Amino acid sequence: MTNDMYDFAIVGGGIVGLSTAMSLGKRYPQARILVLEKESNWAFHQTGNNSGVIHSGIYYKPGSFKAKFCRDGSRSMVEFCQEHGIDHEICGKVIVATDEQEIPRLENLYKRGLENNLTVQKISPEEVKEIEPHVSCVAGIRVFSTGIVNYKQVCLKYAQLIQQQGGDLRLNTKVLKIAASGNNQVLETNNGNFESKFVINCAGLHSDRIAKLGGVEPKAKIVPFRGEYYELTPEKRYLVKTLIYPVPNPDFPFLGVHFTKMIDGTVHAGPNAVLSLKREGYKKTDFDLRDFAEVMTYPGFWKLAAKHADEGIQEIIRSFSKAAFVKSLQKLIPEVQAEDLVPTHAGVRAQALMDDGKLVDDFLIISGQNSIHVCNAPSPAATSSLEIGKAIASQVPQQSHLETVVIS
Repeated sequence: MTNDMYDFAIVGGGIVGLSTAMSLGKRYPQARILVLEKESNWAFHQTGNNSGVIHSGIYYKPGSFKAKFCRDGSRSMVEFCQEHGIDHEICGKVIVATDEQEIPRLENLYKRGLENNLTVQKISPEEVKEIEPHVSCVAGIRVFSTGIVNYKQVCLKYAQLIQQQGGDLRLNTKVLKIAASGNNQVLETNNGNFESKFVINCAGLHSDRIAKLGGVEPKAKIVPFRGEYYELTPEKRYLVKTLIYPVPNPDFPFLGVHFTKMIDGTVHAGPNAVLSLKREGYKKTDFDLRDFAEVMTYPGFWKLAAKHADEGIQEIIRSFSKAAFVKSLQKLIPEVQAEDLVPTHAGVRAQALMDDGKLVDDFLIISGQNSIHVCNAPSPAATSSLEIGKAIASQVPQQSHLETVVIS
């Protein structure tokens, strides 16, 4: 026996799932829409533990979905916050080279910003100090459109709007099985069964597993990376005015430790990036045998580990050595000392990895029979959420057979 019939069922109550439900409600106001979330709150995992940055899109390959959705999303997110009275600030950020060897990479990043139609400006060390007086660098660029927000507040507003549209929101409801019923699909959960004409998988850290439940092979596996943060003590928050980033290594998928002013006035420093031994492993001691075994037996992981062995070792050292973490931060702000930093929450990034060891570097959205599966949506998915939701809603009528919609 099933409960009611729905036109669309979204699995996952993070920012992408909720945005998708909201966009479907706008596009199809008569549709019956269901959102299923296994946790007791919305935005419980990736969305609720990120750094709260409204990204500009400067890092992403021109023409990629990340570049387009992030650039457009940074604007639509600000407009959404203005419309609904959500606290946010467009404070901008600086990306700085701390030695001469980094200048060519900074120059490439500046050109990429221009290619992505962003307002970016080269600035001298003296001009950097006018913005961030405590930063030490040899060159910098300023990115004007970067901002900060609390994405949990954004998600709560999404949920409220979905309810106003007539959507059905279910917390504490975990999808256990997906079975075909004619042209429809039955979602079997711990809180009963739900039948839907179309299923959209936005399950984040478990998106590859939900895809397989739905009969779709994503050809990539979610590998969880934990990002650990410190927080500046209140008396040291004056050291950071906006957001301060290093020049990232283009061959390494993470941005390096940086300083982020949060919308609540706190300042976070980090993250590093270490393999999590559990998909929802926010502590070093968190461990899940199934999650761990899947990674350890996945050939793609070992190919990735071999390619980035040196960087990976440094990340692990930073995880267990506060002194090493502080040393990385001192490249940006030499004044920072270990006693100025206290541990704060960690986040886990759901990163899709291919069999050949390549990280999926764009959003990965795969179509199945009467289904769409968002199988890679790490940062900047929060910034891009409104645009991702609109894109998925626009694709729904055309989905009738298995195909890869986005894979880069």
